[in-house]
Amino acid sequence: MAHLKVQDSGAKRKRGPGDPERRERIAEAAISVARKYGLDAVTHRRVAAEAGVPLGSTTYYFRTIDDLLSVAIDKAAQRSLEHIRCWETELAADVDLSDALAGYVMDALGEGRDSTVLEYNLYAMANFRPALRAAAQEWDLGLVEVLCRRVDSITAQMLAVILCGLLLQQVLAEDVPHREQIRLIFRRALAGSAD
Repeated sequence: MAHLKVQDSGAKRKRGPGDPERRERIAEAAISVARKYGLDAVTHRRVAAEAGVPLGSTTYYFRTIDDLLSVAIDKAAQRSLEHIRCWETELAADVDLSDALAGYVMDALGEGRDSTVLEYNLYAMANFRPALRAAAQEWDLGLVEVLCRRVDSITAQMLAVILCGLLLQQVLAEDVPHREQIRLIFRRALAGSAD
């Protein structure tokens, strides 16, 4: 999962019954709080402050913290999938897929690092909170679906596992890997044997 974009929650807001976007703004605020302060900081009070709504609004739309986190992981998954779908459609028909995937990883660990860290924290949290698993599984299936546009389904599953594994490992690492090393991993997977 990579390149989650958080919408600005500081925009001028309507209040009261004429505020049809309140639920969406609260959901965006949950993502913003998680990005700025970490997942443990996602509370109704903090999200309400971030969204600029009364505390009662957050509990009206999202009864529990898991409800807030569930919408956050769902939005993260949807945005990340939209990003990778756009990335794939922009690739040339004859692209070197190992090089393209290496570039994707490097972008996710460079400019998109904050989003990648948040997405993988949300993804990992789904392991302990069953209510969050559906969105995480949707991400996995969507990634395979995108890769199936370039390779067969078994290879797509393998590449998805490698992509997710590399990103998960590297968000924990202090140093960004060399692009060539990442490219070689994908190249070996695509070749099915040593060069």
